[in-house]
Amino acid sequence: MIKLRVHSIGNIAIVMVLFTAVCSLLSLVCVTTPELPVGETIGQWIWFGKVTLFSAGCVIVVFLLQLLRRDSWKEILFFPNIPVYVSWSLMIMGGIEAIWGLRQLFGFSASGHLQYVLTGSFFNPGPYAGYLAMVLPICLHQYISIVGWKQVNFSRKMGKLAAVVIGFLILCMLPATMSRSAWGAAVIGCVWVTYMHRDNRKWNILWCRYKKFYILSGVGVFFIFVLGGVGIFFLKPDSALGRLFMWKITCQAIAEYPQGCDKGFAFAYGEAQENYFARGHYAEWEERVAGSPEYAFNEYLELALTKGIAVCAMMMIITLGCLRIGIQSGRYGICGAMIVLLIFSFSSYPMHLPAFIVAYVCLLLACGIGGVMGLSQGQKQRILILCVCFIVWVGGYNEKWRQEKNAYGKWENAKMLYRSGAYMSTNEAYREIYPHLKEKRRYLFEYAHSLHKAGLYNESNEYLDEACKYSTDPMILNIMGKNYQGMHCYKRAELCLLSSVHRLPSRIYPYYLLAKLYAEPDFRNEEKFEEMKRIVLTKKPKVYSVAIEEMRKEVEEISKVLESFEK
Repeated sequence: MIKLRVHSIGNIAIVMVLFTAVCSLLSLVCVTTPELPVGETIGQWIWFGKVTLFSAGCVIVVFLLQLLRRDSWKEILFFPNIPVYVSWSLMIMGGIEAIWGLRQLFGFSASGHLQYVLTGSFFNPGPYAGYLAMVLPICLHQYISIVGWKQVNFSRKMGKLAAVVIGFLILCMLPATMSRSAWGAAVIGCVWVTYMHRDNRKWNILWCRYKKFYILSGVGVFFIFVLGGVGIFFLKPDSALGRLFMWKITCQAIAEYPQGCDKGFAFAYGEAQENYFARGHYAEWEERVAGSPEYAFNEYLELALTKGIAVCAMMMIITLGCLRIGIQSGRYGICGAMIVLLIFSFSSYPMHLPAFIVAYVCLLLACGIGGVMGLSQGQKQRILILCVCFIVWVGGYNEKWRQEKNAYGKWENAKMLYRSGAYMSTNEAYREIYPHLKEKRRYLFEYAHSLHKAGLYNESNEYLDEACKYSTDPMILNIMGKNYQGMHCYKRAELCLLSSVHRLPSRIYPYYLLAKLYAEPDFRNEEKFEEMKRIVLTKKPKVYSVAIEEMRKEVEEISKVLESFEK
């Protein structure tokens, strides 16, 4: 009896420790760093480094507890409840995020972005909605799987009640996010979970009796979905068209780099968009919706572009394989969450955020853990070695992440010098933090622009060349053109500014710079100047601003000066 009690306490301890380990990893989503620039996630990676070491400590504790209980080697580090831990951890995090958003709506908590009221712990409503949508099928599965109320024990009643409350909170918040991608993914995921929980015997009987009714209902639901999709499209038509255009350009970039582009997405995408508009065969709406995106808003296309089609196909095979194992094992909630994430990834950028990356890995393990259970002892040992290597790798990266976060603090201080116009002092401060922020597009642009303002044109262009790897913004090309103009390399300046025009034809600023370039005494071209002048004065801007009016006035003044000079 005493042995049984000790054994039971040991089981409870193991369960609690492992749940704490999984929950601490997924708590990454709740970490915010308001002291860092908007959208910067380095603070979350630092937290991830800490909780990874903590989770590793929890696993060691479980290992020791299993040894003390004298479990067999087959049972040691054999974690059959991982899917349950992941499910409940995600539900807890989803509930926290829903309450967080509710507080933001009522003004009790600040938003993560000045332009949006509702962001949760994220910096944008889109990823926030995607995270809530991912948790919803887990809540639904938890609710459906617990049949009855009086027949079940207290703990299962509390589980069902928690699923209802969290699911209700998520359903309240999802419409307010205005994320069509999350809405669609949530509907598909929940419908799939409901379908997988059907009673086959009753289903077959009802199908035989009401076959015609179900067919007609199915056709009706299909048309409702089509009409709903059309309605969602016209809710934000330019946004939807913008996504379609991004995917089109990304596909063209993939055709250029089928093995993957080692210079990154921004470089390949910017090059492809520039070539597309340079050819001149494009629709008016494409010019209107074109932009300078940071992401492809399709994780599959971006992975194929940056890592190659083969790597993308391999990742999909692994993911679908784990999903298949999860479905066969009856883990419908976990699989539903994975399906939502996969669908959401089709039109968003979740894999650029640490919270989604960690959630994806946990869902992958929870889906495919059945396959791990069937492995031999030697195979399990190899997996354990890989896990140890991963923990060591994270521990090594933790110091790098800390240094990067400190560099962000120094960058914020240097920005004050940048805004005050003390460019020589700014350059010294920016040069100091370059080793830690050399892959950050905003930092590289500011550093290069400060060098431009200081008259260090050659050095400025060196950093602008690096910035092209991480940003598709045509302003980089504009500053490069101005640098070459300042060095009297007019032909190179013209090429840079024409590249900017082709990259984003809707912008008036590069036409204005070209007009000023063609007015230079050593590079004067009356015909080209008149053409640029006409475009600057007549082109309809995407967004009107005072700056556009000032550019138009300056071009008219330059034109008058040139006319008087000729006379």
